[in-house]
Parts: sequence; C-alpha cells; structure tokens
Amino acid sequence: MWIVYGLLAAVTAALMTIVGKVGLKNVDPTLATAVRSAFMFLFMLTTVMASGKFQAITKLQTRDWGIIGLAGVFGAASWLFYFLGLRATTASKLAALDRLSLPLIILFSVIFLAEKISWQLVVGGIMVTIGAILVALA
Repeated sequence: MWIVYGLLAAVTAALMTIVGKVGLKNVDPTLATAVRSAFMFLFMLTTVMASGKFQAITKLQTRDWGIIGLAGVFGAASWLFYFLGLRATTASKLAALDRLSLPLIILFSVIFLAEKISWQLVVGGIMVTIGAILVALA
C-alpha cells in the first residue's frame, strides 16, 4: 500500500506545484504559504475528526509534541522557501532542486535513524542528484 500512497503523494505534490505557481501570480509567497497552511490545517483537522482519531491527541506525550512541532517548523520553512523559489523560477526547475531532498534524506536517515545503506540506494541517490542538477540548469 505504501507504493500507492507514494504515487498519490507525488501526483498531489505535482498538482500543488502547478496550482501554487498560478496562485503566486498576484500574491506574496509568504502570505500564500500562510494561507495554504491554514487550509492544510483545516483539511487535516476535518480528516482527523471524520476518522474518529482526534481523541488520541490526549495520549501525546511532551516529547511527541516537541518532535511533531519541530517537524511542523521544518515543514513550514520548507514550504515557505518552496513558494519563494516558485515565484522566482519555473516550476520544473524548482521542483528538480527540491528533489535533492531525497539524497539528503538518505544521508540523514543513515546518520540519525541508523538505516542500512545499499549500493542501490547510493547509486539511486547519485542519479537523482545528477538529474536534479541537469533539470535545474536547463
């Protein structure tokens, strides 16, 4: 099922980039990021409530709040930088550079999560890096 979720994430991310680029035509990227975040919050809150999972919020420990909060800060910063970049260049060039997150995730997951590394992972990461740079410089 993770493959389906991954593909759906890719499709929705691609659509977000296209819609975001159109939406930035007359809107400041920082404001657009804030408005987008508000819509995301409302969408996710509705989803959690509709799925009956909201009551689990009481089970979150202080550490959980901190880690999830930190992930939220990094996510917000990522989207802010993404929208600032989207305003300044083409969608395909920015998306290509954004894909450099994959080799960084591979590196960070080895360092911080002690995930195993394979030659396929290394080669794939290098290929993504080369491809991202080629597209960004096109």
